[in-house]
Amino acid sequence: MKEHPFVIPFTIGLTFVILYTVVMWTIWVVRLTRREKKIIWKRLLTVKTLRGIWETIREGLFHRNIFKKNVILGFMHMSLAFGWFMLIVLGNLEARLYPHGLINPPYYPIFFEFFRHDLSPLREYEEIFTFLMDFFLLLVISGIGIAFFKRYKSKVMGMHRTTKHILIDRIALTSLWLIFPFRILAESVTAGLYNTGHFFTNFLGQQVIYGLPLDQLYYPSWWAYSIALGSFFVALPFSRYMHIPTEILLIFLRKYGVREKDSHSSYTNVELNACSRCGICIDSCHLSTDLGISDTQPTYFIRDLRYSKPSERLRETCMLCMRCLKACPVGIEITQIRKNERSEHQLFSPTSYSYLNGYAYPKAKVAFFAGCMGHLTPNIIKSTLLLLDAAGIDYTFIDRNGSICCGRPLQLNGEVDAAKQLIDKNNRLIYETGANCLVTTCPICASEFKKNYHMSIPIYHHSQYLWELTNQGRLVFNQSNLNVAYHDPCELSRGLGVVDEPRKLLKSAVVLTENSNQTKQNSLCCGGSLAITNTSAFQKSTIAASTVLQLANNTTDLIATACPLCKKTLAAAQNDVPVQDISEIMVKALMDSRKASLSEAKVKMASPKLEVVEEYK
Repeated sequence: MKEHPFVIPFTIGLTFVILYTVVMWTIWVVRLTRREKKIIWKRLLTVKTLRGIWETIREGLFHRNIFKKNVILGFMHMSLAFGWFMLIVLGNLEARLYPHGLINPPYYPIFFEFFRHDLSPLREYEEIFTFLMDFFLLLVISGIGIAFFKRYKSKVMGMHRTTKHILIDRIALTSLWLIFPFRILAESVTAGLYNTGHFFTNFLGQQVIYGLPLDQLYYPSWWAYSIALGSFFVALPFSRYMHIPTEILLIFLRKYGVREKDSHSSYTNVELNACSRCGICIDSCHLSTDLGISDTQPTYFIRDLRYSKPSERLRETCMLCMRCLKACPVGIEITQIRKNERSEHQLFSPTSYSYLNGYAYPKAKVAFFAGCMGHLTPNIIKSTLLLLDAAGIDYTFIDRNGSICCGRPLQLNGEVDAAKQLIDKNNRLIYETGANCLVTTCPICASEFKKNYHMSIPIYHHSQYLWELTNQGRLVFNQSNLNVAYHDPCELSRGLGVVDEPRKLLKSAVVLTENSNQTKQNSLCCGGSLAITNTSAFQKSTIAASTVLQLANNTTDLIATACPLCKKTLAAAQNDVPVQDISEIMVKALMDSRKASLSEAKVKMASPKLEVVEEYK
């Protein structure tokens, strides 16, 4: 095998990207906390490592998560990743089976057909290798064709918008797109001269370009292929394609139990570099689909945070509804990262709420907390308390006349220190009631209590608690033919994973219909998020109207939700279909049930042997 200078660009690029990746992986792992490193060592030789390997294959090569969202996009990513991987594997096997020295240089399998024109030493494997190499080369080029088409006709591919890339991304993307056309040209020229290919490259070399001066194209085509490879490898670490090696590290760290914390960390850098800027988050965002704001989504926020610091607009223009979190094929914890970035720009001081005094409420088995939005929708409070009374629950209403916010709006906007003051005071207040559990009508409050209060008692959203009472037979409802569409609040569905209990509760009284596939953990946001402060009332109403449009149809009598903020926002956006909280619907069904029971009791009074039940006197 003779050396040739055309391999230099490839060799430089490959050496650079390997060294850069090893150095960055080392820095990120070394900078993890002592506890995180201890967890990794403890779980390294466990089944979690095997699961990490399987997920690397499943997502890194086959892109299962993207396939689940969009088959065409899934095929595009799979054909590039798996196709290229197989070309590398087959090239190495081919080089190994061919008689050779003890050590092959890294470039030998990549440019095998340049160095070996006579493939007869492969014997019976020659036909298999040449066919498979042409097959996977064709697979990869089909993926590149789809990618090129998507860049200019994204709507045809099922995406409303495609990502706008910065200069280094364009350089890396152009290099990537050129690699395989140049490889096809080099191998087709070689096939035309030496008959080294199969159905694809032989056809191109011996029929399509046979009339060209192949001997003069031979070296330039291999040079072009090597330069394209080298250029891509050099640009990769600084572009979005750094996600290729970084996603592997992210998968294993996640399997070992490393997660985002309450402030930026070394793990944050891993997540930032694992973002491929695929743009799937843009299509999942209400700001993009309903308001046309398509430049503040995670793909851009993460990009700017990786390279420098995002602007205030980029940092703040997000509802934190978590739809992008569920849509992200890599599973980057974007909501927490954005909250952490907001926390670095706090407006409140550690003593902003020092003036607050505690309140004292009667002791009871259940502590009921309405929250700020609950008090702005008093009928929800009234309905919930009526249901608790009907079930004979011993409760104390801990924010009836006072108390303070749960702290969630401050948390969402990065005001961590101020929220801590509210958390401490509320924690003491709840503890002093001696309650066995806490019930709230607001998913935002429930999420805050569960995630940041570290309480020793169970926390229930009222839909969960009311369903439990219904399941125990302590609440009985009259079944009606009212056609109800249920809206899953973001914090309840994606934040807490509560999707079944509200539906079971509603089905005990009404006819529940699902008119949209945008439900449960893929639910639509109402638009009234407390996490965003720079959208107008009109913009929020626009999002709400779009959500209502997808939830309701001509047969829908009522839209039910389980969040006071969602109720206010959705109800204000339209007038055609009433919007009620789940507690209001259940109270109506409870009252109807009691009226029916009362009528039966009056009829039975005609018999002197029966007495009216005390409950209905």
